[in-house]
This record gives sequence, structure tokens and C-alpha cells, in this order.
Amino acid sequence: MATKLEDSIDPARFREVLGHYPTGVAVITAIDADGQPVGMVVGSFTSVSLDPPIVAYLPTRESYTYARLRTSGHFCVNVLAADQRDLCARFAARGADKFAGVGWSPAPSGSPILDGAVTWIDCAVSDELDGGDHYIVMGRVRDLAVARRTLPLLFFQGGYGRFSLPPSATPTDPELIRGARMAEVVRQPLQVVAREVGADCGVLARVGDEAVFVMTANRSGDPDAAEIGHRIPLIPPLGTVFYSEAADTEVDHWLARAGKGVDTEAFARNLDKVRRRGCSMSSMPDTDLSRVSVMKDYSGYDVLPEHDRRMKQMIAGTAELYEPDIEPDRTYNLHSIVVPVPDPKGHTRIALRMSRLPQAVDGVRVQNWIDGLRAAASAAAATLAAGRVD
Repeated sequence: MATKLEDSIDPARFREVLGHYPTGVAVITAIDADGQPVGMVVGSFTSVSLDPPIVAYLPTRESYTYARLRTSGHFCVNVLAADQRDLCARFAARGADKFAGVGWSPAPSGSPILDGAVTWIDCAVSDELDGGDHYIVMGRVRDLAVARRTLPLLFFQGGYGRFSLPPSATPTDPELIRGARMAEVVRQPLQVVAREVGADCGVLARVGDEAVFVMTANRSGDPDAAEIGHRIPLIPPLGTVFYSEAADTEVDHWLARAGKGVDTEAFARNLDKVRRRGCSMSSMPDTDLSRVSVMKDYSGYDVLPEHDRRMKQMIAGTAELYEPDIEPDRTYNLHSIVVPVPDPKGHTRIALRMSRLPQAVDGVRVQNWIDGLRAAASAAAATLAAGRVD
């Protein structure tokens, strides 16, 4: 018997391809047969007809929540706002009281209208159709309104986000502007270090929870080296030098960015090591991680959830490469060295980074590189302390 074409479609490939079509995120609510509010998250909500006004959503057949929803003859579609990810996660979770602490008001049918939703659409169930492993639930619209004029929450490539206009061609973030001005102070000494070592050197400016390249001195001649404007999220183990003099609350915020379930004790120990020796280091990985390619995608014009995931996966996958101990008689293959440049108030807003270093060098030579980079940082800090840079 011949195999049907649809039988040869791999489910994972089907999800991956369809994931390139962005959808809004809605919570379908109702009052069930026991008089209790019930709700579930759906991305498969659609307009069906204008005259008469009909919409539809597609719950899975095995959904326990839908088993409760279908006991009502009505439902309300709540389109979530971009700042309602936590609410989305609450209604997507299993087993919890999803309405605990959630504000809502009744639609004309009695179905819950969630506080903060962009729009709500109150419907009477008109039909339930077969949709393979889903149902197609048709609803005749009885009432609707725009409750909050704001950006909706979007689902795309397995991640949540929001619609945004293209960024301005000229960066205007005050932190970025200050970082660029401060970088000019260190340009000349950094170029000297780059020539002496035969490496690439750059200046990173902290902008919120990211570090941005604001100056580069490319000595390797590699066109794929990091460029001005490339961004790096400050997620442990990255960004240690920016928190070496930070308050405990800032350090805790940085450590928390490693994510739930991550043991942050190793990152805290790394921070102590950076504080003692005044620099951060990382070793070369055994395999090519295409770091610059990942960084370019993350910093690009069309940043996708996939790019964000790849960046975070790369960071997590290289955690063990950070803060190696340096001994004079051992040989090292280092990926980068970063030193802080404290401002007059003791805060680190910029840092100097050396990368694409010569390989298989002894610890004495590594220490010489560190000393040279720290000397450039000290010269910059002295200029900042003298008040010659805003």
C-alpha cells in the first residue's frame, strides 16, 4: 500500500516550519458548569466570518481545561498584551488555581474579561468541528471591545515577544553615548596594546543588562571580528567585571539572570576571583562555536527568538571556560581578557577587552598581557577622575 504524503511529514519539522508564522496569544475564558471561572492559553485563534461575525479557536482534544470550557455555552477571547507574559505563563500552567489573584470582570455572557487585556470578544458557541487532534470551536460574536490600546503579546519560533518599529539609525541611549565618549579616552593606549600583543582590542560599555562594543582596534585582520554595535547580554558568566564593584543587590540581579535551577555558586566564586586579580579571562573552546556569528545575529536588525536562544545557549555552554587559574610555567590558549575601567564614583561603565590572542603561550606572557591592558585601563581611569570626560 502506498504511503500517504501526509504520513511522511515529520511532526517536529511541521512545528518548526509553522513556527515561522507569528501568532497572537489569547486566553479563552468561561464560567463552567460548576459556576467556576476557567481559562486556557491558545495561539490558534482566528477570525472566521465578518457577516455574521464568527471567530474560532482550536483546543487539543486531550485538554483537561477544554473539557471544562465545553460545559459552557459561551466563551470570551482575551487578547494578551506584550507585558502580560507572566499571565500567559499562569494560564498555560497545569494544576494551579489560574484565577488566584487575577483581576477580571464579567462579559455580558458572564465569561471573565481579564484585567489588562488588549481586547475581549464575547461569544456564544455555535459549533464544534473535527480538526484532527484538535477541535475547531466556532463562536458567534455577541459583544467585543478594545480595552487597552497597547502592543499585543506575540508567539514566534517558540518564543514570546512584541511588535516593534525598526531601531533608530543613530543610537540615543544616554548610557551608550557616555560609554562611547569614555572609550575615546582609551583609544590610543589600547591601539598600542593591540599592536604589541598582535590581538584585537575593544571597549565594551554597559547599557542596562547588556554590554555593547563602542570601539574596536582590530589587529588580527579578520573581517569577522567583533564590530562596533555588537551586543552581549550580561548573563553569568559574562559581564563579571561590570559587577566586581557593584552593590550586592546588583550582583544578585546579575546572578539571577543565569535562570531558574542554575547553581550560581560557581559564578559567585568567579566574581571573587575577578575582584582579587582585577580582570576576567576565558579559555578557547575545543570546538568552533561561531561566537561572532551568534553575536551578529543577536545584535542584528531582525532579532528573532531563535537568535536570543542561540546566544543564551552559547553562554551556558561556555561557562566552564571562564576564570582559569594562571601559573607561570603552564601553557594557555586564551579566548579573551577583560579589565574594568572604574569611573570616579567607583562604578564600572566601560571595560577593555582583548581577544584573538596568540595561542599556546606561557603564564608569564599572559600576565604581561594583563599588565598592559590594566595599564591602559588605569590611564583611562585617571583621565576620568580628572574630569576631562563627561
